[in-house]
Amino acid sequence: MSNIVVPIKIQTDRKTTDDLGATLRACNAAANYMSTLAWESREFSKFGIHRLVYAKVKEEFGLGAQATVRTIAKVADAYNSGDQKFRRTRKRQFSWGSAQPFDARNLSWNLEDTTLSIWTMNGRAKAVPFLCADWQLELLKHDPIAESDLVFRKGSFYIHATIDVEDETMNESPKGFLGVDMGIVNIATLSDGKNFSGKHLNQVRNRNLRLRRTLPKKGTRSAKRLLAKRSGREARFAKDTNHCISKKIVTEAQRTNYGISLEDLEGIRNRARLRKPQRVALNSWGFHQLGSFVQYKAVRAGVLVVYVNPAYTSQHCSGCGRVDKNNRPNQATFLRTSCGLSLLANRNATINIAKRGCDSSVVSYATARD
Repeated sequence: MSNIVVPIKIQTDRKTTDDLGATLRACNAAANYMSTLAWESREFSKFGIHRLVYAKVKEEFGLGAQATVRTIAKVADAYNSGDQKFRRTRKRQFSWGSAQPFDARNLSWNLEDTTLSIWTMNGRAKAVPFLCADWQLELLKHDPIAESDLVFRKGSFYIHATIDVEDETMNESPKGFLGVDMGIVNIATLSDGKNFSGKHLNQVRNRNLRLRRTLPKKGTRSAKRLLAKRSGREARFAKDTNHCISKKIVTEAQRTNYGISLEDLEGIRNRARLRKPQRVALNSWGFHQLGSFVQYKAVRAGVLVVYVNPAYTSQHCSGCGRVDKNNRPNQATFLRTSCGLSLLANRNATINIAKRGCDSSVVSYATARD
């Protein structure tokens, strides 16, 4: 079973906008009050916080019963989720626009009319239209929707619906493994020869970098408007690119009955020694995001994913197996003079990654990391 978050844009009139804004403000003010009491009493369980604050919050903040319960759950999750060593090390604070969870009791859908009904501080807003693509509408038809969050972003309200979807049966015995090498010049190279070039991506990244450097120096209103407009655009572009690439990788593995072998690149930014232009590219591209997209799409498709040691994959000869830094006469080329193997360097690396994926000692992270 996989969780899919489907973002749905709400089309609100002035009254609904005001009501939803007031709801977020009230719920997050209550969340801050709960967080303060939980921190002072060192009570972080959902039921413990409920005993502390339920009656008082309903009375002082005017929240409905279900909104109060969902806000308590939000505060408890803030203290009990994430890396264990960082939990409960500081008091959690919520901005006025922090996402507010809803469930079937205070949010309902009419998928035929593409409208929804949602509880607000000023009464229930009914028949509120929403916008979504056809594939999102199909996902919303899954019953039940686990949970939904009301989100305010850049002047618009969204519902992020969490949907439980049945996964395909995991193929525990693939015919082989599709090695994936992630890089800067080429975003991803596969062991079957397919390549996803990063040329266009690097052009976009460099243009955005120049704009971020030059526009603040102008100090004009138009420059500030352009900066605000472009805020987050590169991140969205990178995310969309990673989604497209990961989907193609998983589809190819599923079609050929192969598993997927990825390099474990955790900590790569701290280990890599690169020239300044490459450091900018390395730190502005989401290798971990691409890997995580491949992983969750593979789990849904029943494709086995393994992570392998990335050490010396670029210097290891995929033909004779010898490791030598002289096998790389330049960045793009792999040449082993003793056995005569000559390949593009990233293609040689993907073959090594695929072979390591076939090693029976490799631990599968397709489910272990979830």
